[in-house]
Amino acid sequence: MLPLLETSDLATRLLQQCANGVAKGSVYALVAVGYTRVYGVLQLINFAHSDVYMLGAYFSYYPAKWLGYMPEGAEKPKVPFYVLGLAFLFAVSACAATGMLIERLAYRPLRNASRLSALITAIGVSILLQNVGQMVFGADPKSFPRYMDQESVALGPIAVADTSLVIIVVAAAMVGALHLFVQRTRTGAAMRACSHDMRTAGLMGVNVNATVSLTFALGSAMAAVGGMLIAMDQPRLTPTMGLLAGLKAFVAAVLGGIGSIPGAALGGLLLGVAESMVGAWNTTYADAVAFVVLVVVLLVKPSGILGKSGREKV
Repeated sequence: MLPLLETSDLATRLLQQCANGVAKGSVYALVAVGYTRVYGVLQLINFAHSDVYMLGAYFSYYPAKWLGYMPEGAEKPKVPFYVLGLAFLFAVSACAATGMLIERLAYRPLRNASRLSALITAIGVSILLQNVGQMVFGADPKSFPRYMDQESVALGPIAVADTSLVIIVVAAAMVGALHLFVQRTRTGAAMRACSHDMRTAGLMGVNVNATVSLTFALGSAMAAVGGMLIAMDQPRLTPTMGLLAGLKAFVAAVLGGIGSIPGAALGGLLLGVAESMVGAWNTTYADAVAFVVLVVVLLVKPSGILGKSGREKV
């Protein structure tokens, strides 16, 4: 019976790591969707997107602080549900406005410039946001409000934190809603038209500037939700917290097929599970998984799992 027990033990540990990886991958999926929508419309990798994720975590921190639920030098009280709702609305609205402002000031003037110019601008905006974050929020780490009790929920042989369940459910709902919005609404059709051919879409009556601006707003809102969810699970905020997470989300978008919302979601989940599995074996190599995956995907299938290969005129 001993080998059977050992096999059962191993299966339970694998299931546990899969559950942890799905929760982590759900956050990657939320951020990756923002990358993939902007790339789908503008053919631009918006590297500042990772810092909007960071802003989402901070914007959801301050409503609790302003309402007195973050006393200095005292144990953090549990924050009421209505404050969580206010924090959610404030973070999503502020990040959506930030995304639109970035598009209007940094990217729109370069819409007809070379891709290299736009790429350098994206990196510059990312560095700017990190430094502004350090000036405004301070370089010292901040502790996130206690919105949940951090209890475990038994799901068969494994235990999953309640925050992980919230992350999975909210991320699935947000990604699913965005996919339906893009596929089933007139505005979504305008986004798809701009993605196919922006100039022709404009000639057919699509307001290109408004459509691109809305694309940035939606992507930034998704990043804000991701930042808030990860801060609830790992309550330590720093102005550079989006750097590594943003790179991993970009890898997730490439893995799933950049330009595809289902692809970004699938890539995020696969990357999260792979990272969790490797981290259970050796935490030293957990962060390297994303970059190994990126190299393999670019060598084997550059279009990603759900991406479509196609010729491009240059």
